[in-house]
Amino acid sequence: MEKIREIIAYKNYFEDFLTQQPTKVQDKIFKILEAIETLERIPTTYLKLIIGTNGLYKARIQLGSDIWRVFCFFDRGKLVILLNGFQKETQKTPSKEIDKAKQLMKEYYENRK
Repeated sequence: MEKIREIIAYKNYFEDFLTQQPTKVQDKIFKILEAIETLERIPTTYLKLIIGTNGLYKARIQLGSDIWRVFCFFDRGKLVILLNGFQKETQKTPSKEIDKAKQLMKEYYENRK
């Protein structure tokens, strides 16, 4: 399958989150990431913009009734930068998780210059 986008993780936040998950969950996360890399149009069931965050997205992973989120954003159009992830326990995405992702995104842009 041809890649349309490249995915990279910023620092070790994503990896730390990933290694804490059971193998089944890791497999599912990789499937979603592969879809993000290869699909021309990514369905919102996989990737959704978080309103009011200036370009922050959440990748949505679901396995049975369990739900995980991985924050990410686009850089230079085609590059997807992975940030922190967490297991979702409430209806709404916790604002402290969003704040952390926004902080990491800001840090990324400051360090990129």
